[in-house]
Amino acid sequence: MKLNKEYKEITSDILNDEHFLELKNYRHHGTNRYDHCKRVSHVSFLLAKILKANVDDTVKAGLLHDFFLGSSNKEENSYLNHPKKCVQNAKEYFNINDFEANIIETHMYHYALTKKMLPFINHDAKVNAKEYKPASKEGRIVCLADLLASIYEVGVFKVKYSVCLYLLFVFNIIRY
Repeated sequence: MKLNKEYKEITSDILNDEHFLELKNYRHHGTNRYDHCKRVSHVSFLLAKILKANVDDTVKAGLLHDFFLGSSNKEENSYLNHPKKCVQNAKEYFNINDFEANIIETHMYHYALTKKMLPFINHDAKVNAKEYKPASKEGRIVCLADLLASIYEVGVFKVKYSVCLYLLFVFNIIRY
């Protein structure tokens, strides 16, 4: 209970902000961007506690790491470009500090590494992995939390999708 209270004290102003609530309208990894950001910040909170990192900055950056409005299909909101837009929005609406901005800017390091190792993925995008490397423990925590949350969300989405296809198949067999 003590941890939940601490987490809520750190995040409540952002979670209840009208601009941040708009993230509920955008799909992301089979869920919505609001829930994804909340999940990343919660995992970041737990990891920051365990690893004795700066909890407030880690949680705030985790919550705002995907704070961009609009479709992720736009060029400015693409995999490697959206962190800049998120920092811009976070500064405008929540007055984040430079440390939190750096955490947000580098949260896609896992994608940059994957792109470097597998260049055929999104082959048009050029990547300098060093540019995305987190400079702090807190940055590495948010990067890892984002990766874990994304894997979880995509997995849950695939299971739900598979179950729906299976049920559709079964109902069609029963019908005939």
